[in-house]
Amino acid sequence: METILRNPYTLTLEEWRDVLAEWGEPAYRARQIWQWLYRHLARDADAMTNLPKALRRRLAETFDFDILTPVTQLQSTDGHTRKWLLRLPDGEHIEAVLMEYDTRNTACISVQVGCAYACAFCATGQMGLIRNLAAGEIVAQIVHIERVLRDAGERPTEGHALTNIVFMGMGEPLSNYRETLKAIRILNHREGMAFGARRMTLSTVGLVPAIRRLAEEPLQVNLAISLHAPRDDLRAALLPINAQYPIAELMEAVREYIRKTNRRVTFEYAMIDGINDDVALAHELGRLLKGMLAHVNLIPLNAVPGSPWQGSPRERVRAFADVLQASYNVPVTVRVRRGIDIAAGCGQLYAQVERRGRSIVPLDAYPTHAEAARAAARRHT
Repeated sequence: METILRNPYTLTLEEWRDVLAEWGEPAYRARQIWQWLYRHLARDADAMTNLPKALRRRLAETFDFDILTPVTQLQSTDGHTRKWLLRLPDGEHIEAVLMEYDTRNTACISVQVGCAYACAFCATGQMGLIRNLAAGEIVAQIVHIERVLRDAGERPTEGHALTNIVFMGMGEPLSNYRETLKAIRILNHREGMAFGARRMTLSTVGLVPAIRRLAEEPLQVNLAISLHAPRDDLRAALLPINAQYPIAELMEAVREYIRKTNRRVTFEYAMIDGINDDVALAHELGRLLKGMLAHVNLIPLNAVPGSPWQGSPRERVRAFADVLQASYNVPVTVRVRRGIDIAAGCGQLYAQVERRGRSIVPLDAYPTHAEAARAAARRHT
């Protein structure tokens, strides 16, 4: 019978101490192992040369220090974006992306296999939710990307070559709340990689109870809200979760989050040609966000194969941004499009390779902007 090895990245430092206490090892060995995992990125127990041979042997018999297997790796033609399809020990697959800029290296990682929220323009939403990732499977993606950077000659600064982590890959972070926050705490721990919480960003479709819960956490992690429309009829057409948590309720939770944390919130807005990019909508968004400690990230859509929707043209994105900034004093960034030629949008590579999964709501069941507006008008007559 094949032995199933444990994931070492799932354990906190305290949990490592418990394991080693059961083995009759002194507590300080946990800190040594922790540093081998997160500072030296050891690929196996034999590399941990300051540990006794007997302990290294037991670690090797118990843990798999290289739990993710790259199945596919793609690199964009501009050389700045790399994407991996990674196989998990149970045979499921997830995606991870590295985006390299002049002054920073950003990892975009997954928290679930698939996603339950069926956002109309998202490839992951067409799969449905297959399962949550454990904290160690989330952390292992960062270890994998950090190894890639160091193998390429990147020198760690402040303990790591990565500068930013965004939880914006496959899945909804706040739907896998416990494991996602455990992963953040492991990455943030000062004895390990010591990745600053302010350099990590959680993105959510707008799970109101989880946003309120996050506001109580003693973490300085950043929060991004996938908004994509300033009014309920259109947002419900794009994000079905809006039927459960409409914009007014979502904004109340965000304002509470800002009051309690004094942290700026980013609103993500995918710019979709002819759907949500009219300047009239920019005015509605400006009125919604005016005066808030907030920032808008405009993202020209990475189109999903099979979808009729495309990213907005550059001049329309610019006009939308100008309205927000000039008329409402709302800070705006237009995200640089990266990895279009390698299907870098979340779920796209998985769908190409796996050929499985579907949206909980089929794509053709979503109304267009005009259809959603007509439906809303009928409800109010």
